[in-house]
Amino acid sequence: MSRVAAIDCGTNSIRLLVADLEETDSGLVLTDVHREMRVVRLGEGVDATGSLQPAAIDRTWAALADYNAILRASGAIRVRMAATSATRDAANRQDFVSMVRSTLGQDPEVITGVEEAELSFRGAVADLDPAEGPFMVVDIGGGSTEMVVGSIVDGEVQLAGSVSMDIGCVRITERLLHGDPPTAHEIIQARAWAHDILLEGLKQLPVEQVRTLVPVSGTATTVAAAALGLSAYDPNLIHLSRIPVGKVKAAAHFFLGATRAHRAALGYMHSGRVDVIGGGALVLETLVDLVRERTAVDDIIVSEHDILDGLAMSLAWPRTN
Repeated sequence: MSRVAAIDCGTNSIRLLVADLEETDSGLVLTDVHREMRVVRLGEGVDATGSLQPAAIDRTWAALADYNAILRASGAIRVRMAATSATRDAANRQDFVSMVRSTLGQDPEVITGVEEAELSFRGAVADLDPAEGPFMVVDIGGGSTEMVVGSIVDGEVQLAGSVSMDIGCVRITERLLHGDPPTAHEIIQARAWAHDILLEGLKQLPVEQVRTLVPVSGTATTVAAAALGLSAYDPNLIHLSRIPVGKVKAAAHFFLGATRAHRAALGYMHSGRVDVIGGGALVLETLVDLVRERTAVDDIIVSEHDILDGLAMSLAWPRTN
């Protein structure tokens, strides 16, 4: 057993996982020591300007400095930090890399969309019954959405395809959903854009093989909290919850029709998701509809585990880069 740590810095949030990692006869086992998420909105304005804003880098630095203190006290022997969509897209991403190097003592890995998808899959399916595969894991982030299809065979992950698309809860909100709440015309435009982008992505995957749809990350878990009628966010109730398609659609309709003040008053709503959850739920609903046209899937299984867990699990083996 060894203590490892992973940091996932996306468009909307930066997250930390410190965990004990053990290799057993049945596979890798992660036991959480510390798990934390902060919304820093690193990707604010990137879709419009092409660059990371100084204030966004400063917010991320403040969170990362705190995370570094936690890491030093935890005794973690290996750390892997990944930066995703916002950093990939930014013309000034070297400013971010330099900040991370000076704060954490190592560079972040600006991973590709394909790498992001594969790591999300490995984290998401770890607690699922292999007999329910093939799986499609969907990670709706702030700036991008990753989809990956695969199975678990004799304890090993076998991937059949993955794709990354430039659509996420922050990007679609900043581009199209400006009203409070969004107008009917804005929602129609957003649905059309989401439909076209997601359809192109699905054409690159063997969707017809999929038996179980597994959405991960904040959009999916917040939709699950709404569908379950929770009064407060409870990851134990959300993890591996099975949500019927009708309740996914009802949650999306509710978030898109609610004002920011209404969404902020919800006991399960993280303050950093208040303004973008409607866009994220719209992307999830649109994707579910497209998958249902090609499969017998009639519900989703929401996982609290994702790329963060995949990053931690990858530290079971020595890295050569």
